[in-house]
Amino acid sequence: MKVHAKRLLLLAIMILLVTGMIFAGAAKEVPAGEEEIVIYMQMGGVQGDGATLARTNGARAAASALGNVKLIEQYSQWRAETMIAQFKEAMAGNPTGIVIMGHPGDAAFMPLVEEARAMGILVTSGNAPLFDIEEKFQPDGFGYAGVDLYAGGYMTGQQMVRLGNLKQGDKAVVYGLFSQPGRRDSPTGMFDALVDAGLKVDKLEISPEVDSDSSLGIPILTAYMERNPDTKAIGTQHGAVTAIIPQALQTIGKDPGEVVVGGIDLAPATIEWIERGYITASLDQVLYLQGYIPVSQIVMTHRYKIPGLSINTASGVVTPENIEELKPLIEKGIR
Repeated sequence: MKVHAKRLLLLAIMILLVTGMIFAGAAKEVPAGEEEIVIYMQMGGVQGDGATLARTNGARAAASALGNVKLIEQYSQWRAETMIAQFKEAMAGNPTGIVIMGHPGDAAFMPLVEEARAMGILVTSGNAPLFDIEEKFQPDGFGYAGVDLYAGGYMTGQQMVRLGNLKQGDKAVVYGLFSQPGRRDSPTGMFDALVDAGLKVDKLEISPEVDSDSSLGIPILTAYMERNPDTKAIGTQHGAVTAIIPQALQTIGKDPGEVVVGGIDLAPATIEWIERGYITASLDQVLYLQGYIPVSQIVMTHRYKIPGLSINTASGVVTPENIEELKPLIEKGIR
């Protein structure tokens, strides 16, 4: 409880600082004589794609609002080895701070973060958590802006059951990154929610190739469905894969809603499939905040010694019932 209260207090401090700078006209007022704040930030997939755009826009907005900030964007196609290489590249530039994603895991990143901190470089994280590193370096500004992965997956699974009227004994499959440290938490949460609801659930592993090019997952899902024609639900916690599941269902002649689909993120294709009724529920990570908050974290730690904040950005799920009110913001790259 004390930790929770502390985090709420720190969040309140950050909100006051950020909103004060934005809305009180102080966005460009920086400490006198301060050198430019240089931040390298790992954005994730491909520049402009549906699972990355809002995060990029949020980061750019924070850099602009906070003043005297140079943002250097890094895109990895979600490859863990690329993220490690990008961190080393960022360290070589000796910036003020680096924002990383937790996909490579604590063991891979720990020695690099230790080296960066020894150089005086601030580090924080987003999208996938690094609990061990956060525990060690939270006083030095290492925070997390993203989903509680297990809880987000579990919530999406629960909404699949509720909105899709799934029943005990129904067959389902979760297509996820079960073998990847950290990233396995979200599909595991979804899997557990479906099992807890009494469904018979298979696990299907997303390969590294599909992780980078989701279209390669269409024949895999098609083959699975042909082998398991009684499947009532398909779930994933991979944004790009979410957008291709309906294509696989169309290939085998399934109509909207005939198979309950649960996913994550709000890529343009995903929005269309939600509107058409092929996707029942997609977890909303509020990616804009996953861009805005980490940049703010580096700036606030640099200027005001604010320690790391751990902020869960998941707000719920997007469904055919609420997609219309969110669509204008999604099209602007904010939601």
